[in-house]
Amino acid sequence: MPETRTRTGRAVGAAAPHPQLPGGASQAERYRAVRRATEWLVEPLAIEDYVVQSMPDASPAKWHLAHTTWFFETFVLKAAIRGYRPVHPQFEFLFNSYYNAVGPQFARPDRGKLSRPTVEEVRRYRVAVDELMLGILERAPGEESLAGVVELGLHHEQQHQELILTDLKYLFACNPLEPVYRDVAAPLALNDPPPLGWVRGPTGVREIGFAGEGFAFDNESPRHPVFLNGFELGSRLITCGEYRVFMADDAYRRPELWLSDGWNVVRERGWNAPLYWRERDGKWGSMTLSGVRPVRDAEPVCHVSFYEADAYARWAGARLPTEAEWEVMAEHAGVEGNFVEDGYFHPAPLSVHAESGPAQLFGDVWEWTQSAYAPYPGYRPVAGALGEYNAKFMSSQIVLRGGSCATPRSHIRPSYRNFFPPDARWQFSGIRLAR
Repeated sequence: MPETRTRTGRAVGAAAPHPQLPGGASQAERYRAVRRATEWLVEPLAIEDYVVQSMPDASPAKWHLAHTTWFFETFVLKAAIRGYRPVHPQFEFLFNSYYNAVGPQFARPDRGKLSRPTVEEVRRYRVAVDELMLGILERAPGEESLAGVVELGLHHEQQHQELILTDLKYLFACNPLEPVYRDVAAPLALNDPPPLGWVRGPTGVREIGFAGEGFAFDNESPRHPVFLNGFELGSRLITCGEYRVFMADDAYRRPELWLSDGWNVVRERGWNAPLYWRERDGKWGSMTLSGVRPVRDAEPVCHVSFYEADAYARWAGARLPTEAEWEVMAEHAGVEGNFVEDGYFHPAPLSVHAESGPAQLFGDVWEWTQSAYAPYPGYRPVAGALGEYNAKFMSSQIVLRGGSCATPRSHIRPSYRNFFPPDARWQFSGIRLAR
């Protein structure tokens, strides 16, 4: 799309039709908006783009379209419609992700081998399920036995909207043609970012975890007390320019900076820069969803693993925050930032200096914490197959907070706990320091 700029100098992105609905919007209206947003995300794709799987951790776009539909068919339609007959008898097997209580699943690493059903058949599957879902939502709005599962399904689909973008980025980065997903002008850096400062956090007993009205995943509860020692949180995210200094200090060759597992990964995989950075003629470029662009020092560094974030923090004489420290500092901040609705699909330079408190807490990049993904005291997963949604992954994962430039704004909140293995780099993950 042609590049345009606002009077503030910020580039205009490919603004997405994501749900920005009034508080009184019905569940049927929210359902339409979320499903429409998914379709908008895959609009630029060629038919070949829908089917390819670039690595075991990523899924083809076609599979995301089908799996999010499978969720509503499996957990809503089958419960709401007596004698329900599935759209296709094999879809329950093909598009089940990991719900063992539902039944067996087609092997995750082999999803790219599914040339059938075709993309057109998957689209018809979505339409068929949407018609039935909207019939239920409009006939019995807010029916208690279904409303909670529908809401979970909507947030589940928003998670897959982000995965569509991260998986496509990895796929396009594997292609020597360096394809462009959407040609969007990058936001301007109005000024160099301010020097990194420190914002003092509270000491003593505080509470974290979801509280109040609205939706939250079960892993955000119960709300519980934590004790915080005196700490400070970095005033902003770490930038590409700051990370380049770390790289120039030979950090990827200095074992004393790295956790043992991280050092092994660095050596085995030959890491020497964030994922998607490419050095050509002595200059660093980075693969983005708008193609390869020069690395800009003012942008938040992105696509780094927990191991890299931890090593950078140690090199900088600091550490990563705990998830409790992060949440306490974020709970009174507005959920404002660079999200998927802005249509940039890339972290943006800091353009507004926070008057008080840390900047960039939400959007741009998921922020690694030092906290292992574990249950809160008193946690109980929901009953049945949906209890597998979060509980079964509470091992060997690290918590990230705050959302990213690929996250829907209406999906995120201060208590939201994302989690990935410590070597994961394909998500929009970055660094905030603490001390």
